[in-house]
Amino acid sequence: MRKTNLGALRKNNPKEATRVKRKIGIRKRMSGDAGAPRLTVFRSARHIYAQLVDDATGTTLVQACTLDKDLRAGIKGKKKTDAAKVIGKAVAERAKAKGITTAVFDRNGFRYHGRIAAVADGAREAGLKV
Repeated sequence: MRKTNLGALRKNNPKEATRVKRKIGIRKRMSGDAGAPRLTVFRSARHIYAQLVDDATGTTLVQACTLDKDLRAGIKGKKKTDAAKVIGKAVAERAKAKGITTAVFDRNGFRYHGRIAAVADGAREAGLKV
């Protein structure tokens, strides 16, 4: 995991610093492997990103975000939470195409609420065990 300068982050953006501290605590107890990769979610003000990561090799296996050209048509005009659900479904479908059926959900320091929960729900609806 990349080292973060929490001092500078705390000074410039204290909310982000506390999220990163939570993230570090979560990641100490959680890891993904080839059998059950880590489904990590990042939420910005406008977009949401989800990816399946194999921590043993440090590689991203599958990813989807609201910026994907394939998914833009299905997201256009929807609310952010509905778009997050579409992203969760897309990640799950891409994972099933690669033979991945289970994942470990990493909320990345965010509260399990709203868009973060919608990604997990969308992935579950599409058949991924999260």
